[in-house]
Amino acid sequence: MKKYKRGYTTGVFDLFHVGHLNILKKAKQQCEYLIVGVSTDELVRQYKNKDTVIPFDERKLIVESIKYVDEVVAQEDRDKLGAFFKIGFDAVFVGDDWKSTPFFNEIEKKYKEVGVDLVYFPYTKGTSSTKLSGVLDEILNNRE
Repeated sequence: MKKYKRGYTTGVFDLFHVGHLNILKKAKQQCEYLIVGVSTDELVRQYKNKDTVIPFDERKLIVESIKYVDEVVAQEDRDKLGAFFKIGFDAVFVGDDWKSTPFFNEIEKKYKEVGVDLVYFPYTKGTSSTKLSGVLDEILNNRE
């Protein structure tokens, strides 16, 4: 039997790569039902100050097609406690690159108050959407 009934994780999932797949697979191994929040284009612009390479609807479709994912929702803001009250889950899965950041320290306190576990998974070293985007930019700039 899996440790959690309903799990939740979020991400931009732009330029989907093996690190994204790893977190989804590990999360599903620990919960019966996995809900994934995909950040909207507007949210990414707001907190990362950049545009996505792949539009929201396509990123959502990609994540929906992953066998480890049971449901996909739009992540329209970074209100993690609000997501709990809206969606309902007993665990949140996140990469350990967020561990001990002020943002997640605060979230961890709030989740403890409502009985939600925050589970950190090792970040997949050597791969990131930012790195992939940089390589694409370099290739495109060299073609001009």
